[in-house]
Amino acid sequence: MASGRRSPSPEPPGPQPIRRLHESLINRIAAGEIIHRPASALKELLENCLDAGSTSIQVTVKDGGMKLLQIQDNGCGIRKEDLPLLAERFTTSKLTTFSDLSKLTTYGFRGEALASISHVAHLTVITKTKSSNCAWKAAYVDGGLVPSKAGYTPDPKPCAGNNGTTITIEDMFYNTPTRLSALRSSSEEYVRILDVMTKYAVHNSKVSFSCKKAGSLSPELSTPSCSDASQAIRQLYGHSIAKELLHVTASSAWSADAYFTNANYQGKKIALLLFINHRLVESHRIKRSIESIYSGILPKGSSPFVYLSINLDPRSVDVNVHPTKREVHFLNEEAIIERISDAIQQRLATQSQSRVFEYQTLLTGGIAQSASRKGKEKASNADRRVLGSQVAKKVLSQHKVRTSLQDRTLDSMIPVADPLRTNSDEPVTAIRLRDIKQSTCHFASITELRRLATKRIHHDLTEIIKKHTFIGVIDLSRCLALIQHNKNLYMVNHAALAEEMFYQLALLQFGDYNRLKLDPPPSLRTLIKFAVDVEEDTARSGMSNDEIVDRIVKTLMDRREMLHEYFSLDISETGDVKTLPHLLREYTPNLDKLPMFLMRLGPQVLWESEQECFGSFMRELAYFYSPAPLSVVSAAASDEDEQEKQKSEAWRIQNILFHAMRKYLAAPKFLLDNDIVQVASLPDLYRVFERC
Repeated sequence: MASGRRSPSPEPPGPQPIRRLHESLINRIAAGEIIHRPASALKELLENCLDAGSTSIQVTVKDGGMKLLQIQDNGCGIRKEDLPLLAERFTTSKLTTFSDLSKLTTYGFRGEALASISHVAHLTVITKTKSSNCAWKAAYVDGGLVPSKAGYTPDPKPCAGNNGTTITIEDMFYNTPTRLSALRSSSEEYVRILDVMTKYAVHNSKVSFSCKKAGSLSPELSTPSCSDASQAIRQLYGHSIAKELLHVTASSAWSADAYFTNANYQGKKIALLLFINHRLVESHRIKRSIESIYSGILPKGSSPFVYLSINLDPRSVDVNVHPTKREVHFLNEEAIIERISDAIQQRLATQSQSRVFEYQTLLTGGIAQSASRKGKEKASNADRRVLGSQVAKKVLSQHKVRTSLQDRTLDSMIPVADPLRTNSDEPVTAIRLRDIKQSTCHFASITELRRLATKRIHHDLTEIIKKHTFIGVIDLSRCLALIQHNKNLYMVNHAALAEEMFYQLALLQFGDYNRLKLDPPPSLRTLIKFAVDVEEDTARSGMSNDEIVDRIVKTLMDRREMLHEYFSLDISETGDVKTLPHLLREYTPNLDKLPMFLMRLGPQVLWESEQECFGSFMRELAYFYSPAPLSVVSAAASDEDEQEKQKSEAWRIQNILFHAMRKYLAAPKFLLDNDIVQVASLPDLYRVFERC
């Protein structure tokens, strides 16, 4: 509740007039969404070349593509009568009706690539069809034809040329200095160009690709035509990857072709070449699935090489979900990914019995064979030194870690009345948690909140949480527990850790929460009134309890559609709370805290700003999920019931919350201020005992 009566707020300013943007500004904004850097322009033009049926594509680059980016192909070319429309937005030969999207087999379809390029660079096109007697040259700026030289008309001019099309882009981002200054060095942009060329060269192994810097005699990337994917991988990525490649195919109503490395290859960063219907895309789901396969095979910090091509019925693929066509959605995504992952895992399992390890022979200093006694003594001493260096150093007692995650704890031997525990006599281990995938959200506010959450991560503290050994709960009322990591003992506020974990889970699943159904659905007004009546500070607000309840209920009812769509908080038209967002399927929050949660949504959520609204709502949701005890004293219970309840809560904290923290929590630095304290260190304790 508010601490005092607020002074009257100033009169809000009047509404600003709505203006129609100028056409050139609209086009530049649209161009910025599609052409991020020279490599993204190259990707669009490579796809146009492949759509034209080219068998040879040559790329020339100067200053990382910012001064010059030229793409020459031997495809079908462009008709002269189509050149005036070539650089206008939404002009394409791939679509005529919206239904054509459902059976699309080409890369391009919107007709925005060349139009966007012409708005941020100087564009020149030379093209010739097989039936044409000569080539035609045209220059474009801001989507329209312009004279190629002073004094010329803007009409296309005849010139000499080969069959196909040559597109020249000069002075990219000359009229958007902010975008130009945001680009990296020319060498880094050139590396990105080579990366795009390499990926398309692997997938289109029947097409010859070459890429060179302007003025260079020999190309830095060159592939022949009429090869297959494995040969292209060998030529472009080297023998070290090619010799460890495995191949697998999978098919149903779809087909998949995968080349991937076995356990002998250990790269620093995962190299995933993913093509869906021959389109280079990214998929976080597929990437995480592949990483999970190799996590049990490769050492920590090592990654595989994977080339995966998936062919689906065009009617089951939605390609129009991203401005740069970097992402696609398709039907039965989870089932297809699972089938492909199983095929890769089974193929890797057949190779698990043989591993190749490279090693270096240990030299003893080149001691020569000698018949003399002196020479024998030197050789013997050298051998002893070598053998001695191979003996592991003795680990002192104070540096031994004496716990294991597999050890059975005392708590597990005590029967606990909890619905999640089995009735068998076997020791109960932590329950198995499901994988939680990040929802797809293009809101700038959510992207910024996720970026801030990543920025706050303290990696050493996260390592402690992920690899800790649970010791026990020492005070439920104060939310204190003990954990061990290596040789150190820590006292932690498990409520604060759980609250931060639930905030991160809410942020991770924004817009795609599971639902916790309330049956029968309670009245929103009744719940809020109950919380307001037991709140002690309501008098400071200057309003009666009924006025406070009316204001909070009105706030939530006015926004119930937004709450339902983004947070799965479903409030009916009659004011009943039907569902709540379920952040962790294996854990149900304490519903005694529901009235307080709904009441706090009124004053604590900053409804006026999108980012602050989403952030503060998820903070309140995390506080509701945290195991912090209620500030309101509940009805008195017998000592036996209270002890049973405390045992049940302690079991949930150990086997669900701490287990979930190991899996999901990326600990921020601010937890070190008050919520995690080191209370003992094994080496320090040994020093104390040595003095006694």
